[in-house]
Amino acid sequence: MDGIALMIITLTIVAIILIVVVLNLLQSSKNKKMKNLINNLEVEKNVLDSSPIIPELAKVESYLKSEKMEVMYNNWKERLENIKNFQIPRITDMIIEAEYSLSQMDYKSTMYKIAKLEMEIYKVRTNSEFLLKEIKDITNSEEKNRALITKLKAHYRELYQKFNNEKESYGDYADAVLKQFEIIAKSFEKFELIMENNDYAEVSDLVSAISDMLKHMEVIITEMPSIILMATSILPKKIIEISETYQQLSDKGFPLDYLNVEYNIDEAYKKIDDILERAKNLDLEDSLVELKVLHEYFENLFADFEKEQVTKNVYDEANDKLQSKLSKINDLLTEIFSSIDDVKNLYDLSDENMEELNNIKNDFDALNEDYNVLISHTNNNAFAYSKLTKEIENLIVRLANIESRLDVVLDQIGSMREDEVRARQQLEEIRLILKDSKNYLRQYNLPTIPKSYFVELSEAQAAIKEIVKELSKKPITIDVLNTRVDTARDLVLKIYSRTKEMIKSAKFAEMAIVYGNRYRSNTVELDKRLTYSETLFNKGDYKKSLELTIETLNKVEPDIYNKLSSLYEIER
Repeated sequence: MDGIALMIITLTIVAIILIVVVLNLLQSSKNKKMKNLINNLEVEKNVLDSSPIIPELAKVESYLKSEKMEVMYNNWKERLENIKNFQIPRITDMIIEAEYSLSQMDYKSTMYKIAKLEMEIYKVRTNSEFLLKEIKDITNSEEKNRALITKLKAHYRELYQKFNNEKESYGDYADAVLKQFEIIAKSFEKFELIMENNDYAEVSDLVSAISDMLKHMEVIITEMPSIILMATSILPKKIIEISETYQQLSDKGFPLDYLNVEYNIDEAYKKIDDILERAKNLDLEDSLVELKVLHEYFENLFADFEKEQVTKNVYDEANDKLQSKLSKINDLLTEIFSSIDDVKNLYDLSDENMEELNNIKNDFDALNEDYNVLISHTNNNAFAYSKLTKEIENLIVRLANIESRLDVVLDQIGSMREDEVRARQQLEEIRLILKDSKNYLRQYNLPTIPKSYFVELSEAQAAIKEIVKELSKKPITIDVLNTRVDTARDLVLKIYSRTKEMIKSAKFAEMAIVYGNRYRSNTVELDKRLTYSETLFNKGDYKKSLELTIETLNKVEPDIYNKLSSLYEIER
């Protein structure tokens, strides 16, 4: 037990030692990291303290030949003293405070002071850099500005040469452009005078002004010939051409009021006058753009004129077709409604058919009214043909719909008439078939006709009478008539088929019995069966008689059926 306790105590001591060592190492690492941060900030402070502002400011002393320069110099000197005597010493104090907090192992306070120190250094660095830039703008002024002026003079010469080469294209505005060149030339002379007097405080503004004047001059040289050409020649000619075309089309009755051509022409002349007036002062701002917009507008007007002429042809063609169709359908509807009572007396028209006819008539009347409104708009030139064409196309679509609906109704009425004619034709055909059946039956004098045959014959004759009865009704119900025709046709065809089959069986049975008489003397059984076949034949059961006879004869003469069939076919 003592050994275990000793081991536990030992392990505990070792663990404590390890924890202490680790904590010391972490603390040492944190101290080292923060110390490095403070050292780096101190280096940045020293860099600020050694800024080349003082040498640059000393150069300015030789330029102090104007009151403005002296004011600027004194301002810079005061700002430099503030940096050197107040801002940088304050940074030094803040570094000392941070180091003290670190020595006391107050890490939270140390990090806070380091953050404030970084912000202060950034602020002082910004102030120093801005101050140095302002001073260098003056100390480097001569070299920098002479380089700029050299480029500006070269640009001036290029523009002036281009102006001289195209001077005629500037017309009455050439003198104004030339005066502007003279103003720029005097500005170059002023630059040289300022440089001789070392008045660098004004030179930057002058160089900037010269640059702006040359940029403006570049716009003038580039755009003014085009502006003058468009404003004095191209657009006026275009406007005259537009006016003449507009007048010609208006005289022909084209509705062009919606284009506001006359008003826009007046506004265009005002805009051109304004542009030319501003051009006298070399104010060309947006002038070329405005002239191009006017030119595009008048080009589009020609396209609108052309569109109206093409659309008028389309409209006239559509109008002729629509007018012709309206007239035809109007005549057709008038004829239909004038004879509708006769049609209703002939056929049992449904309520749906009559309602649809009335709806068609109402829709057609509304279409006629809309067409008359369209024609009135056309005659008073109130709307463009492009709009009128859309309207007439809508009317054509509506008319096509009415035509389609009318065709459906007329097809139904026409179908009723066709069904009546077809029923009368089929009645004659059915009667003829029944007559042929009776004649065929008379040609072969059968000993007996089954009662079922007479029942079917009676049904067929009754069905024919129903057709006659239905055709005599006013109005005729076509559906009922068609049913009567179908029923009668089926019954008569059934009679016709039975007649042929019955006669065929009777003739075949009679021939088989006669053929079998040759074998009666051979066996008593055969004689008895043939006698029974004769009995069935006389009773009118011809099919059973035939079957029994064939079955009996097949025992004495195999394949008798085919032999008799061949013989029957030859004789028949």
